[in-house]
Amino acid sequence: MTVPQVLSVNIGRPRPNPWKRLPSTGIDKRPVTGRVAVTAPGPKGTGAVGLAGDRAHDVRNHGGDHQAVYAYAREDLDHWERELDRTLTPGAFGENLTTTGIDVNEALIGERWRIGSVLLEVSCPRIPCATFAGWLDVEGWLRTFTRAARPGPYLRVVEPGDLGAGDGLDVEFRPRDHQVSVARCFRALTTEPELLPLLADLAALPPEDRQAIRRRLARDTTRPNA
Repeated sequence: MTVPQVLSVNIGRPRPNPWKRLPSTGIDKRPVTGRVAVTAPGPKGTGAVGLAGDRAHDVRNHGGDHQAVYAYAREDLDHWERELDRTLTPGAFGENLTTTGIDVNEALIGERWRIGSVLLEVSCPRIPCATFAGWLDVEGWLRTFTRAARPGPYLRVVEPGDLGAGDGLDVEFRPRDHQVSVARCFRALTTEPELLPLLADLAALPPEDRQAIRRRLARDTTRPNA
């Protein structure tokens, strides 16, 4: 059995972003060597993210404390390599951490991971966007990715520190008051809205997500046929 660990730490290289009509994007992430400092970036809107040397360029939709770090599993990249018949190197999905030995999509919202001296908390699933679709350049990619429900999690920084490739990934805390995984949360937000009530009281979700979910549930209960 593979020991959970970080296979690669990846930092974005700015490149033009024609898919959102933004000057640039940081989705082109490449592996780096050595230790990387990780800190809580603060509120969304500045482009700051958790890993030193990286940043978000779509500041309205990315970055900030609740999207400080994005993780994706090598096992899921392997799945997509087979599906797409193409090579996907670490960082190919724009992830900061390429992991191995752990099903990141079965991590629970609020689960905490110790990597190096950093403590991270699973906050929400990645929702695919136009930049991701354009970057992969696969027809119908958003629909295909969404249907597979292998989104990978965003994480917030609970304790800053540093991490590097080869560090173990230890699950220090797993919530016992719910069973909402990253994959289930993703399905609730995309293809299975009947699951949304499971998310309404999840304190570990980003506050803006909880507010949007509650507004949507309130609208649904006031509809004549609800």
